[in-house]
Amino acid sequence: MRLCIFFALALLWLEVQHGLCQQTKRNKEAGENRTRPGRKRVKVRYPKVKEKESVSKGQSILTQVLDKGRFLRLGETLSLNPGKTLELRCKGTKIGWAYPSYLDAYNDNRLSIKQHDRYSQLILTSPSAVDTGEYSCWVMLCDGEECERDADTTSKTYIYFTDKDELFVPSPIHFEIAYLRPDKHTTVPCRVTNPKIKVSLHREVPPKEIPVDGTQISYNPTKGFIIQTPSPEHKGAYYCKANSTTKSTEQISTMYQLLYVEVPSGPPFATIKASSNTVSGGDIFNLTCTVLGEPEMNVSFSWRYPGQDQRAVIIQDSWRLINRGVGHTTRISQSVLIVDDAETIDFGKYICTAKNKNAETSVATSVKSH
Repeated sequence: MRLCIFFALALLWLEVQHGLCQQTKRNKEAGENRTRPGRKRVKVRYPKVKEKESVSKGQSILTQVLDKGRFLRLGETLSLNPGKTLELRCKGTKIGWAYPSYLDAYNDNRLSIKQHDRYSQLILTSPSAVDTGEYSCWVMLCDGEECERDADTTSKTYIYFTDKDELFVPSPIHFEIAYLRPDKHTTVPCRVTNPKIKVSLHREVPPKEIPVDGTQISYNPTKGFIIQTPSPEHKGAYYCKANSTTKSTEQISTMYQLLYVEVPSGPPFATIKASSNTVSGGDIFNLTCTVLGEPEMNVSFSWRYPGQDQRAVIIQDSWRLINRGVGHTTRISQSVLIVDDAETIDFGKYICTAKNKNAETSVATSVKSH
C-alpha cells in the first residue's frame, strides 16, 4: 500500500515539473518577438529637398537685416528713414536682383551685391529719397552656363525713404514726356517718398486741378497718376502737387508734357525713295528709308545694295518727333545711303530693312543707268 502511494506521488511530481518547463518555454517564445529597450538611437533619414522646394509657395525669400542679428521678412511695402545703410538678403545659392534702374545708369558705388553660400546680400549705403522704388530678387535656375529666372520664387518689396524735405522722388529730368496711346493706359510718374502724402494732378494751361475719380484717373503712390483710356483731350502740360504730413508747405513735381500718339504699335511702316532712279556715271545719288512709328519705339536699319562687298558708301541714321494732324505726335526714323561717283557696279536693286521690337519690314527700289 505504501509502495503504491509512493509511485503515485512520484508520477504527480514528474507531471508538475513537465508543466512548468512548458510554461517557461512558451514565455520565452513569446518574448522573442519583443524589442528590448536599449541606449542606441537610430537617426531617421529623410529625402533631400531641392532648394526650390524648400521655400513654401508664396513665401518671401527677401529679408531685411536689422540690428543685433535680427531679420525682418519683407512684404509689399516698407518705409525707412534715409541715411541708415540698407542691407537686404535673399535666400538661395544663385540669386538675381532688380532695383531702381538709375543705380545702374549712373554706376552708383553706394550699391554692392555679394553672393554667399546660402544667400545673396545687397547693401545700399547712405540711402536717400531718390532711392525710393521697388527692390526684388529671385532664384536663378542653371543648366551648365545657361541660367534663367525662376518666377515662382520671385520676392519684391517697394521701399519708401521718407524724407520730409523731398516729398516727390527726385528726377534728373526737369521736363518729362509721357505718351497718350488709345490702346493702353498712360502714367504721369510723380511718385512720392511717403505713401501718406496727399497728391493732386494739375493742368498748367489753362490752370486746372484734374479730378481723380479712381476709375478713369487714379493715383498709385508707387507709380503716379494713371489715365486708363487716354484721348486727345488729355494732351498738354501737367504737374503734380504734394502736401506734407508735417508741414503746410506744398511741393511741385517735375513738369510733364503729355503727347498723343497717332501711329499704333506694330511692325515698322517703312518707305524707300531714291533721289533719282536713273543716273549717269560719276553722279551722286542717295536713297532714303523712312519709318513712321511710336515716339518711344527705336528702329534699326540695314541695307543690301549692288557692289556691297566691292565699294564703300555713306550711311546716315537719324530720328526726330513730328506733329501730324491736330497735336498728334509721331516719331520719324530715317536711314540715308549715299553713293558718290556712280559706276556701273552701282546699278541695280537697293533693299532697306527696318526693325523694331515687334517685327521687321523690308522695302526696295531700283537705280538704273541713264
